[in-house]
Amino acid sequence: KIFQAVVSCVGHDGTIYVIPKLFESKLKELMSEIQSNFKCLGLLEPYCWKKGEACVIRGSDTLWYRGKVVELGGGTLQVQYIDRGYIEKVPQCHLYPTTLYTDTPPFCIPCQLYKTVPVGNFWQRDAVHILQELLTNEEVEIHVQQLPDNPWGKLSVSLYFDGMSLSSFMAYQQFCVTKDCQDIPKQELLEGSAQVLPSYTLPPLPVPGDTFPVRVTHFVSPKEVYICLNPSENVTKPSTTEGDASCNLDSLNEALKWCNKNVDSLPLLTNFRTEMPCLVEYRDGLWYRAKLLSVEELNPDKILIQFVDYGNFSVVPTSKLRCIPHHLLQYPVQAVRALLAGFKPLLSDTNAKRIPYCPEWSVEALWAMMDCTEGKRLSASILASSPEVTISLYEDDQKLVHMKLIEMGLAELEE
Repeated sequence: KIFQAVVSCVGHDGTIYVIPKLFESKLKELMSEIQSNFKCLGLLEPYCWKKGEACVIRGSDTLWYRGKVVELGGGTLQVQYIDRGYIEKVPQCHLYPTTLYTDTPPFCIPCQLYKTVPVGNFWQRDAVHILQELLTNEEVEIHVQQLPDNPWGKLSVSLYFDGMSLSSFMAYQQFCVTKDCQDIPKQELLEGSAQVLPSYTLPPLPVPGDTFPVRVTHFVSPKEVYICLNPSENVTKPSTTEGDASCNLDSLNEALKWCNKNVDSLPLLTNFRTEMPCLVEYRDGLWYRAKLLSVEELNPDKILIQFVDYGNFSVVPTSKLRCIPHHLLQYPVQAVRALLAGFKPLLSDTNAKRIPYCPEWSVEALWAMMDCTEGKRLSASILASSPEVTISLYEDDQKLVHMKLIEMGLAELEE
């Protein structure tokens, strides 16, 4: 079976406790009933507790929860919240023995990862910490693989968070070994252990001749740009001849939010190859998708990269590079390189300041093009998609953007 669940806790032994979404309303009803029946402060008089005895526990939030005694000892008892899974030590005055709710099974299900063996045959402390950080209170998808031998045993499952296999993720972090897991070869690609590099995909382009909204995300020169398709809808739509579903940028943003939240659990990139996908920290402190462009040394201090969803380039230290989770490669890049048609550099341009990497253009022409497009609603039409994507770029009044450069004497019309 496959079902959605919320992870209530991860035990110190790596047991993952989940509450199926279908059980949430019944659990809420039971909690309300318990609060109505127990309005006392706990059992204040001496009581001889037994291991495994049912009780209710007064939590730190002053609510009562179903529980059972796990270990005895002194003035405190180790108890387990049977509907949440977590175990803690509490003073005896926070407990009350009861058999009122013993006929209702626990709402949380203890799970273990199917065919997944932790290194050393038990989950190390740092691995448990990562599991707790990743999963606690998060909604996940559970695929039941094997039932336990007894009703109180652990369910063997495949668990997916944000579309990613937890077993693959933990194996990638080298915390465990998985058997018969199809996701592992894909994860090995991230470490460069396979000969074929993973790569990003390009979005499907609109039909040549159709006009579509765009946003210019980066200028290389007045004639070479990177554009984002359909910026107003935050979605990259396929051409009308394609049958693929549209790729929603919101989904990419959600995946990147997760990566930024859990970036410390992603390993630093140590295998540097040209075109290698990766995550790179930008100067705003956030991590974005990128690829390596120039790798000249085995252990370089700095590497030239390109942010694939914007088109801009940067030279960054290796400390700002991390391995990219495989599920982030399923989204097409959002920035498409394109050449603008209809104009060329002015041969008699007297501006002394030139673009160093593109000396046929003046810096003034580049700034003028940026001023023409910044913050404006633009549209484009594809003239050719091979060998390079070539477009006409229009302002919202359907005037060609480059006409401003012609008027300023910074470019001339192309025959």
